[in-house]
Amino acid sequence: MEKFILLPVFVQVLLTSVVMILMGRRRIAAAKNKEITLSAFRTMNLTGANEQVIATSRNFDNQFQMPMLYLFSVLFTLQLGLADVIYVALGAAFVALRVLHTVVHIGTNHVRTRFNVFLLGCAVLWAIWLRLAFQVLAN
Repeated sequence: MEKFILLPVFVQVLLTSVVMILMGRRRIAAAKNKEITLSAFRTMNLTGANEQVIATSRNFDNQFQMPMLYLFSVLFTLQLGLADVIYVALGAAFVALRVLHTVVHIGTNHVRTRFNVFLLGCAVLWAIWLRLAFQVLAN
């Protein structure tokens, strides 16, 4: 089961990498179109950049927030020998919701939809951590 619990982790890493590449492409295009100056990148002041540039940059930052808590839960689960099909399923659900959140965020950016997907992802993450805490404290 240890191998399977890593599959959602690999997808999360791929998602982060894809967003990073897209962010770079959008930033370069904005600089070429003179929407932002190259000096703006010194302080990451994206004032004047289009919504796609800003949303993609924010989404990339998001990949290092809640997903980090997920990644730590995977490490603890593996270290404690607790990996099972439930953790795999919860991890897959969390990462699928992160992918959906990214698609909405850097696509239509419909705020209500994005927020609802984010909350659902948080609920899955809390379920992972509650289960982990229960299993650790019960032993």
